Amino acid sequence: MTQLDPRTVVVRYVNAVAEGDLATIRDSFAADATWTYPGDLPLSRVWTGRDTIVDEFLGGAGALFAPGGAPRITLTNVVADGEQVVAEWTSRGVAAGGRAYDNACLGVFTVRDGRITSVREYTDTQHAERTLFPAPPTR
Repeated sequence: MTQLDPRTVVVRYVNAVAEGDLATIRDSFAADATWTYPGDLPLSRVWTGRDTIVDEFLGGAGALFAPGGAPRITLTNVVADGEQVVAEWTSRGVAAGGRAYDNACLGVFTVRDGRITSVREYTDTQHAERTLFPAPPTR
């Protein structure tokens, strides 16, 4: 099988997320990949390892949405230079608490040997906090 170029690997991955294709999502990452999520949210940290990224980070984020409200991912731009790929996407859904989630995201991906080895994500963490991690009501 011919190895995919880095841009194609990232586009394939984002499209797999949009389609809910778990096998392709998992196959997109190197076993020792890292994903850095910004801010000081419960999701904010460096996630290490393909299974941790897919099962805990991505799977855990999915649990923050209402049943049937999982975010719709739309790839809006991709720029690639060698093994570095910058992808922009929108994520729109309904949070578990009923709030509308509508966020713009950007990821700086590193791809080696046909697999994603690292991602640094940039997003509006204030919006994520307000919609996905709202403060409990005060009494």
